[in-house]
Amino acid sequence: MCEACESLRTSPAPSSAQKVGEGDAPCPSEPADGCGCSGGCGHDHGGEDAAKLKRWRNRILVALLLFFAILVCEGTGLIQRILGPTNALYGEFILFLIPYLIAGYDVLGRAWKNLLKGHGLDENFLMAIATLGAFALVFFPDSEPHMAEGAAVMLFYQVGELFQSYAVGKSRRSIAAMMDIVPEFANVQQGNQLVQVDPATLEVGAEIVIKPGERIPLDGLVLSGESQVDTSALTGESVPRHAQPGEEVISGCVNMTGTLTVQVTKPYANSTVSRILELVENAADKKAQTENFITRFARYYTPIVVGLAVMIAVVPPLVVGGAWADWILRGLTFLVVSCPCALVISVPLSFFGGIGGASRLGILIKGSNYLEALSQVDTVVFDKTGTLTSGTFEVTHLLPASGISQDQLLAWAAAAESLSNHPIATSITRAFGKPVSLERISQGKDLSGRGVQVHLDDDVILAGNGRLMDENGISYTPTDLIGTQVHVAVNGRFVGTIVIGDVIKPDAAEAISALRQVGVKHTVMLTGDQTRVAKAVAAELGVSEVRSELLPQDKVAEVERLLEQDGSGKVAFVGDGINDAPVLMRADIGIAMGAMGSDAAIEAADIVLMDDRPTQVARAVRVSKKTMRIVWQNIVFALGVKFAVLILAALGIANMWMAVFADVGVAVIAILNAMRAMRP
Repeated sequence: MCEACESLRTSPAPSSAQKVGEGDAPCPSEPADGCGCSGGCGHDHGGEDAAKLKRWRNRILVALLLFFAILVCEGTGLIQRILGPTNALYGEFILFLIPYLIAGYDVLGRAWKNLLKGHGLDENFLMAIATLGAFALVFFPDSEPHMAEGAAVMLFYQVGELFQSYAVGKSRRSIAAMMDIVPEFANVQQGNQLVQVDPATLEVGAEIVIKPGERIPLDGLVLSGESQVDTSALTGESVPRHAQPGEEVISGCVNMTGTLTVQVTKPYANSTVSRILELVENAADKKAQTENFITRFARYYTPIVVGLAVMIAVVPPLVVGGAWADWILRGLTFLVVSCPCALVISVPLSFFGGIGGASRLGILIKGSNYLEALSQVDTVVFDKTGTLTSGTFEVTHLLPASGISQDQLLAWAAAAESLSNHPIATSITRAFGKPVSLERISQGKDLSGRGVQVHLDDDVILAGNGRLMDENGISYTPTDLIGTQVHVAVNGRFVGTIVIGDVIKPDAAEAISALRQVGVKHTVMLTGDQTRVAKAVAAELGVSEVRSELLPQDKVAEVERLLEQDGSGKVAFVGDGINDAPVLMRADIGIAMGAMGSDAAIEAADIVLMDDRPTQVARAVRVSKKTMRIVWQNIVFALGVKFAVLILAALGIANMWMAVFADVGVAVIAILNAMRAMRP
């Protein structure tokens, strides 16, 4: 296996300190840290990486030009005319050896070093033996010369390695672009001027100033100023959010329009941007079963094919006779074809690209194992409050009595509720949207379990449930609408009803429909709310099963029941990540939604959606299924072509040129296919 392949399988995503955008150049043949790869490792070897990549590319270009020039001279007979028929063969040997060594001296060097270390059965060894063997056939008088094929195998192998380096670099830059959210400084007021300091040095309670166009360096609370904040780097959502005094802002977002003064609420190590970077960097540590299969496959595959190649080259001439050169050539061709680079680079690259593509949508997946498991989900369980609904009480309906306007009804109700901090009272005053003159209100009473009573000037206002109306002998009109009903009476006369409910999110119904379209067979809603309310919400959204009036431990039991009866499919649970941590951890896949800034969500969930749109769940499933399709396309294609050409090579039908395609050509095609996973 080549070092570039190994590095992609084992190294994590680039950290924020890495300048991934500078080219992901190949490592030198003898780097100080012992990397030893031929490119695409993604290690940070300093500012010379781009120059090394350029030198590597130029060296291959020079070798290619020399190779084709010599090939033309051979084809036109120029070499024979200059050197004569006797010396032409050895002249061609020397001439083809020049571009071969220019392009492949580092491959030969690594093969020798790895052999001395006891790790010789890798791709470098396969290339070295196969190509040197092709040149060595010149010493068999009864064989045809194969120097051109030997040089071509090394040249195109290096072209493929260079291409891999660019492809891996592009994948890493794709994730690095999302991860380019690390603030470089924070503005702190010192005297009459702003001083830029390292965000990591600031403590909770410090005040920072964020100018328009600057990235928010730390999580905090807005003290002064108003602005639009671009959250697209974290959520994938293009619509900016409004920030004003009293609201929280999180690190990694961009302040767009106005200057904000913010009080730091979290140290840098616990900030949103730091937690997200840590999550993405560690994603490569958790491999999918398919990746682990490829790793084990390569470990046993390479020694087996080397042994078969030796048997093909040696056993037939000894047993049945025949020309040694012919069988050696078959064995060498078999070696070239057998290189497993297409698999060991394209499969991890597909997962890596899928995770990177999802992150650009605001979907953070903690490892390729979760990405693979998500593609197998056939049951999605939703918590209701805060997931499918907004999680806050809002006025949903105003039902005034005859002769009363909606505005007048709302004004009386807001006056009645203005002295209360109850969520229902807050929702009514928020819907009124105007300040209530407290000087006009007197003799406020909180009637426990029934409602409130206040005097507004000379009027007595009652606001509460039907029991309050009955106690005061007031005839009222109940409604069948779902939600909490607040009946309002003025001076003993019923003036209308206000319905308050947990509002369904605008895209919740679309989310359920989208899940069915991506192959999810069963959707379930769990809630602690009343059965009547839960069934109404489930019917409106099209959820196939609902469980209501549940305690937190009951939700865990419901998920366990679904896990037992689900069979081969996976069960995903979607919650807000704050009070659903036990269920998130119990399900096959825990998905925390609307988790921007939520430590509990990032800790408990396997997949974190950075905004509160339920439709993101279906998008995550779609990304996972696309990635797995690409993975299996590459596996089937690479193995199919290789095994076919291996059989042809063993039979003596495949030549070195066909071997080049089976190795380099298949790898390039598989890499191009894998790169599609980066485009969600």
